[in-house]
Amino acid sequence: MSKVARTVVVKSVPLPRRVFRVFVELEGICRNIVEQLTMFAVGNSITSFAKLKALKYRELRALYPQLPLHYAYTACQDASTRAKSFLRLKKRGFAEKDYPEVKSVSIWLDDHLWRLSSLTSVEIATHKGWIKIELESHKRYWKYVNSGWMFFSETKVKLDKKSRRVLIYLTFKKSVELYKPKGFTPVDVNENHVAVLVDGKAYLFETGFRDIVLGYYYRRKRIQEKYDETFGVNCRIKKKVFRKLKEKKRKDNLKWKLASIVVGIAKEKQYAIVLERLGKNPAKEMINHIGDSQLRHRIYQASFKGVQRAIEEKAREHGVPVVYVNPKNTSRLCPIHSAEIVYNGSRVGKCPTGEELWHRDIVACVNLLIQARLGDGSFAPSLGELSVDGGCVPFSPTAAHEPTPIAREVWARRKSLDATNKHKLMRMSI
Repeated sequence: MSKVARTVVVKSVPLPRRVFRVFVELEGICRNIVEQLTMFAVGNSITSFAKLKALKYRELRALYPQLPLHYAYTACQDASTRAKSFLRLKKRGFAEKDYPEVKSVSIWLDDHLWRLSSLTSVEIATHKGWIKIELESHKRYWKYVNSGWMFFSETKVKLDKKSRRVLIYLTFKKSVELYKPKGFTPVDVNENHVAVLVDGKAYLFETGFRDIVLGYYYRRKRIQEKYDETFGVNCRIKKKVFRKLKEKKRKDNLKWKLASIVVGIAKEKQYAIVLERLGKNPAKEMINHIGDSQLRHRIYQASFKGVQRAIEEKAREHGVPVVYVNPKNTSRLCPIHSAEIVYNGSRVGKCPTGEELWHRDIVACVNLLIQARLGDGSFAPSLGELSVDGGCVPFSPTAAHEPTPIAREVWARRKSLDATNKHKLMRMSI
């Protein structure tokens, strides 16, 4: 049994100026408190919320008697989180200043400072009393409300001053029980595609991350050449243009859609998902011996870990088990003879021992499957029901055939595929 949490941002209706002014004042008070507490915590190397609250709670109550007392608790939580992060960066040599700068502040609320008035309205405690706010609910919000998710006791609030709205970050939680897997679905993540092995058949989901990364690489380069010489490296107009680029948003959209498809397949068949056990920063390890700056940038932005995180989060949400195996030599060694496959610059290589042909992505998925079945991360011939044809026929029927490619335009449409369409897509491919 595991607990899963998801956060949904819900906007309020446009508020009257008088009501919105109360929240602006509340935000200003919270900013002052957080700045004071953060400076104190960093100056005294305090990272514990309990210790910071014990030292500063009475002082805060005396300075801000008009605030509900639990704002002192939540401000200490916010400040201790900022101080802990800054002191960690300072210890590693990444902090340029002696004290952190509090640029943006959100209003932290615990269960004593907010409550649901109904499913479309909330009440928030302020220095002017309780204020009721109507919400503009949306499809994602109702999805969690109607599917058994419970509201978390804490939330955060930010202000949209242009439209006089309040943004409420509602957190939902749910307990999920993992099922006992009947089989395995290996997933191999590459720069421009993701390979998935289902019941001995390999599918290649094209992601197009390489084209996205290169497109934004050249776009940023042109913007830098245009503005750096005239306005300087740190000009504000260049930063404003950069903010309009949406490389991260596009890649995140593809990650979550792909994760939804992979997890949907595994859940339908009651399989566990097999992933490579990558380090904290696998891209950094890959570029150590690469001199080409463009290739280094491509690998660093290839989202190997990001795709895995999305699959892990989706799997946790749906109760799908995830198995991690050693990624060493998964695409190099022949699953039958454990000999190093010769590729010669192609994605199809030949085993020097058995002379059978192997596609690089199929080799990786089969080796991941073997390691998952062995359970100890070792390399050995296939066990159990794994059928591997070791014949010399190129692309033989059960092992060395080409994977079924699925173009990005098919699976990554603008509107997410629902569960029925995902299964139809896989049946059509099969």
